[in-house]
Amino acid sequence: MIPVQDLHQTHRLASTVPACLLVDGPSNLASEQSSCQSSSPGVLSPGVLSLGVLSPRPRFALSGLMLAVGCLLGMVAEPAAAQTSSPTNPILKIGIVQRFGDEARELLTLQPVEGDRLSLRFKTGEQDQTITTSGSVKVGVTMEPLPQPAVVERVVLSTHRSFESAEDSADKWRSRGIEVELAQPRQWQVWAKRDTYSNPLVRRLLLKNLQAQGARTAFIDTTIERAVPRATIELNGTRMMRDDVEIVSSYGRVFVTPSNPADAAEPTEERRLYGGSLRLQPNAYGNYTLVNYVPTETYLRGVVPHEIGLRAPENTIQAQAILARTYALRNLRRFEIDGYQLCADTQCQVYRGLTGAAEVSDRAILATRGMVLIYRNELIDALYSSTTGGVTARFTDVWNGTDRPYLRSVVDSVQGTWNLELRPLSDEANLRAFLNLRQGFNETDWDTFRWRKEGSLTQIATDLRKFLQSQQHALAGFSRVEAVRVVERSPAGRVQKLAIQTNLGTVELEKDEILRAVYAPDSTLFYLEPIFETVPLIQPSPNATKFPATAPDAAASSPPGLTDGTTSSVAIAAKTIDKSSSLATSPQTQQVLKGYSFVGGGLGHAVGMSQTGAYNLGRLGWSASRILSFYYPGAQLVPLSDRIVTWRAPVQPPAEDAVP
Repeated sequence: MIPVQDLHQTHRLASTVPACLLVDGPSNLASEQSSCQSSSPGVLSPGVLSLGVLSPRPRFALSGLMLAVGCLLGMVAEPAAAQTSSPTNPILKIGIVQRFGDEARELLTLQPVEGDRLSLRFKTGEQDQTITTSGSVKVGVTMEPLPQPAVVERVVLSTHRSFESAEDSADKWRSRGIEVELAQPRQWQVWAKRDTYSNPLVRRLLLKNLQAQGARTAFIDTTIERAVPRATIELNGTRMMRDDVEIVSSYGRVFVTPSNPADAAEPTEERRLYGGSLRLQPNAYGNYTLVNYVPTETYLRGVVPHEIGLRAPENTIQAQAILARTYALRNLRRFEIDGYQLCADTQCQVYRGLTGAAEVSDRAILATRGMVLIYRNELIDALYSSTTGGVTARFTDVWNGTDRPYLRSVVDSVQGTWNLELRPLSDEANLRAFLNLRQGFNETDWDTFRWRKEGSLTQIATDLRKFLQSQQHALAGFSRVEAVRVVERSPAGRVQKLAIQTNLGTVELEKDEILRAVYAPDSTLFYLEPIFETVPLIQPSPNATKFPATAPDAAASSPPGLTDGTTSSVAIAAKTIDKSSSLATSPQTQQVLKGYSFVGGGLGHAVGMSQTGAYNLGRLGWSASRILSFYYPGAQLVPLSDRIVTWRAPVQPPAEDAVP
């Protein structure tokens, strides 16, 4: 997501248009056949695209380019009864409020657009019921006490910063014969499948067996519940409790306003308009998710302007639209445990409904309608990030798993600024020289291209401790950080291993977990510079006659194994003391390590397209297809069809080589 506030200037759509519109306008628009699709609780399974039926609809003669484009994209939804999925515009299930009920006083306000009504569908016992209202619907939670405390347990096999790492870990656990499921209670986790390991004895036997085999990341997460959240629905002066409610409207659009308590850490109240329908449903964490059922092309209207920004060149926005479509359709398996497919934040793609939809991004979506990137008839892993720092990363530079042939390290420049083959960035000197270059790259003018972030030993310790505690790590009780060192880099310069020396031992972090455990750097493309503070030297004993004249070198002052240009916090540089001099006029000092500067470039994982780099390529007149070929060499741009495989599981190494 582009990290520039002023890129998000938007042109809001009128919220009162009752149906799909096809109007006179430019010939390329007027000649298009309307294929608007609205959302319903349909399912698009990962693997191959599902088939659906296009439904005819009436046309209304209203003017305006936005409405014409909206119709052609499936932007304005059909009445709920007519909602269908099609091979080129499948219905997606997006978790727009993922863990509703974490706070007892959370509230959602649902409203129809002017002139419309909301219909709520739910079960009372075994009977289906529908209630209709033209007013607001208030959705809240109340904590319902349990007759007696309940123990909730699950075996957490591993914890991760990203879905990509979690999925690779899950595959490795499966290769050892363990049934697993992926979850995201807050962080991504791999759980032993709850239905399989369903009683305390089986869970403990599993954990004991895993630990005996050397597993270090598994633990049992246990909580005791005395009350559980129950959803409350208020409308037409009536209040009821229901756990599963579908919300539809005649026009296929609903306003949603989430409100947190005024004293919450991050109080929010922002009304957003969503196309399609909604469903409030239970999730795997004991609370609820509000899911938006929305056609793919309508979904893109809420993604593209927020991911790339409206000031991007038109061809760049088109490239973003193709990537967002490809990414969404490949990643439908992410939230299978919770009964939906994608989230609405940066763990998937930023999605804000129809709020912020704009003509420029709508045109780009329309111009690329149904176009996706494939490699060997499979949708590519269409990863992208804000800024690469001048060089993109391979998939395995950032996450464990198998490399994607089309996700290579590409120097983000059209000027031949650097040759990775001749000067690989795995060499520390080469990396420092590369990061000292500020001109000749596609991202040169962006603030996130180069940066220096400081982290004190105290802050690094705080960050690391929180990370280790979340994993119930054996070293989580350490009291201080003594040194930090880069152990290994990829040829593209990404830190592969970072060693942090504590008073209890060394913690070794790998790849994207580094950014989860240490908050200072914005990416894994960085080197370290120690920060020293000069302080008075501890008063010497009466028998002492002299002190070291120069600072001990890194090898002498660092703990074993931490000798690569860094020093421990006990390293000092003291002045020679002349016995005839006065302490008052020749103060004794020492240099104490206080922290590190992280000197680096880029923002995000840097795999695939650089959004800021694509700005420059678009300004140079590059087409969307050329931009995508630059960042995804070997991928093909093709129309979406039901013959394309959305995702196939990668081949895993033998179990003995895959111990998490």
